Amino acid sequence: MADSGSYIDRKVSAVEEIAVLTREFLLKADCKTSFGDIDEALLWSCEKRAASLCATLACRPDQSPVWIFGYGSLMWNPVFEAEEVATGRLEGWHRAFCLRLTAGRGTVAAPGRMLALKEGGSTSGLAFRLPEARLHEELELLWKREMITGCYLPTWCELTLEDGRTVTALVFIMDPRHPLYEADSCRSTIAPLIAQASGPLGSNAQYLFSLEQELGKRGMQEEALTRLAAEVRALQQSAARG
Repeated sequence: MADSGSYIDRKVSAVEEIAVLTREFLLKADCKTSFGDIDEALLWSCEKRAASLCATLACRPDQSPVWIFGYGSLMWNPVFEAEEVATGRLEGWHRAFCLRLTAGRGTVAAPGRMLALKEGGSTSGLAFRLPEARLHEELELLWKREMITGCYLPTWCELTLEDGRTVTALVFIMDPRHPLYEADSCRSTIAPLIAQASGPLGSNAQYLFSLEQELGKRGMQEEALTRLAAEVRALQQSAARG
């Protein structure tokens, strides 16, 4: 069932990360330092993010409401304001930990893996309808969060909502040309990385466990993700035993 914007406030205490990654934090954050040591060659300037946002809005298919599709931490910690929240399904793309994580929840010395979307399959998540009166303000905040290095391709995609409606939403899809893209996202490769990586926004494993919990609560369990979380837990328990 669709929900109102108050959903966001109710979810704010759900995960440890939110003590750091709040709306206030993002508004004040210096992208050069707040998320960790980001390679300056990869870091996008404010001007480049603004140009990307303008180019994306210029491709807006029509003047119908703008929706954002959340498939990772946006599901439990969207930060931006929304007038409606609904379960949605995206065809043609699937979750994959294919983004090398060197800031936020990882470091250059001990990189983790962040979630993105790769071609093929389908993905269930949450769709957020943004308020038109504050559209640019909310999208600027979202761009500051997601497009620090320009690793995603903001793409207008068709979503099917739980009530049968079809809407056009902005979806952040992995750019396979980006230097941080990793083609190998099989469980045996990424589990050890996720198990040990951490950074200013917390541990990589906590992100994975929070996603697993959120999907479970919403009846969106994914077998591959459940197996990955189990393997990461096993690796951490083994390391703790020495």
